[in-house]
Amino acid sequence: MSKHLRRLAAPRVIQIHRKEKPWIIRSAPGPHPLDYAIPLGIIVRDYLHLCDSFKEARRIITNGDILVDGAPRKDYKYPCGLMDVVSIPKMQRNYRILYDRKGRLVFVPIDDIDAGWKLCRITNKTTIHGRRTQLNFHDGRNKLVEKDEYKTGDVVKFVFKDNAIGEVYKFDKGTVSLITGGSHVGQIASIEDIQVVPSSKPNLAKMKGEAEFSTIVDYVFPIGKAKPGITLPEVSMT
Repeated sequence: MSKHLRRLAAPRVIQIHRKEKPWIIRSAPGPHPLDYAIPLGIIVRDYLHLCDSFKEARRIITNGDILVDGAPRKDYKYPCGLMDVVSIPKMQRNYRILYDRKGRLVFVPIDDIDAGWKLCRITNKTTIHGRRTQLNFHDGRNKLVEKDEYKTGDVVKFVFKDNAIGEVYKFDKGTVSLITGGSHVGQIASIEDIQVVPSSKPNLAKMKGEAEFSTIVDYVFPIGKAKPGITLPEVSMT
């Protein structure tokens, strides 16, 4: 795998000046795929504007001054993606990463209480020794549960301090969701119906927001029951 990445070939989720310089930081393997992640060094320098140079960004990160999901990350290539919480304790600033209407990752300011948890989508489940169920989440996180009362597509509120699952947003009719891909990326809509396609094609979800549309179920990320349970980017509320 190449250790370098040209700016022109950088993932479209990253907001950068692509013709300013030839190279950019490449995300290391981690919880989010390369095409859907922003390296921590770019976040510190280009998004949060905590410094002016890459050398200064590395020093800030190496000192452990940047927390991701409540834990200090000291690798400037660490990949941050959807729903991750980036915190700067010394400045009392917290952000949640979401999509805007153009499919780019943006940073939404949140308070200290909201910075203590994140939303994790269940991508699949595994039965392990002892007939216990392991939930596998979209950010690479895993959680063992005693009772199998969850299904793929559900979203849980994961509390960092207790390493525990809080509220659950079911992948079901009426649930308010964030669209994470396709032509409707960044939109907020409620699930009207789930259509099972009897073929190798992905299942579809009929959504209702500003207008009615259909998208594949993998692009539907539940974020609330009657209303969104997270602070949204301003662009998503217009």
